[in-house]
This record gives sequence, C-alpha cells and structure tokens, in this order.
Amino acid sequence: MKFLVSWKLPHGTFQPAVERFLGTGGLPPKGVKLVGRWHGASMKGVAIAESNDAKAIYAWMAAWGDLLELEVTPCLDDAEGAKVLKSLNK
Repeated sequence: MKFLVSWKLPHGTFQPAVERFLGTGGLPPKGVKLVGRWHGASMKGVAIAESNDAKAIYAWMAAWGDLLELEVTPCLDDAEGAKVLKSLNK
C-alpha cells in the first residue's frame, strides 16, 4: 500500500529538525520503503512511501512527531485509481 506523507516545520523546530535529518537521513524503519521525498521552500514537504505494515508507518511518524506536523494518507497511483473507478462504472 502507498502512503502520501506530508509535513510542516512549526516555528522553532527548524534547527533541531535539520540536525536530526542530517544525522539520520530521515529514512523510514524496516518495513517501509521510501519511494521519493520532496522538500518545499515553504518548510513543507511530501513523501511517498510503501508498506503493508501500519505499525512501521506509525513508528516512522512517531520518530518525527516531536518536530514536525505530520499527515499520512493512504493513496493510489493512476492505474490503481482507474481500476477502482472502472469497477464502479459497471
């Protein structure tokens, strides 16, 4: 399953977040594959991750929850979404 992860750096967390990111690479735990990650100039960012383990996603978010405002949304790519829509259109 794919997840859209978005984050925002609240005021006052920039430097600690930078230090943690540079020290750890911000990589997810075992059981979560990072597909891609993008950082915006607005101090917001997004990532796409894949996992079949909700606990691993939760652990990843918990590891950053003290510094970032996080939102996680299960998501589908175009092909997966089209398949669902076709099944509804019968």
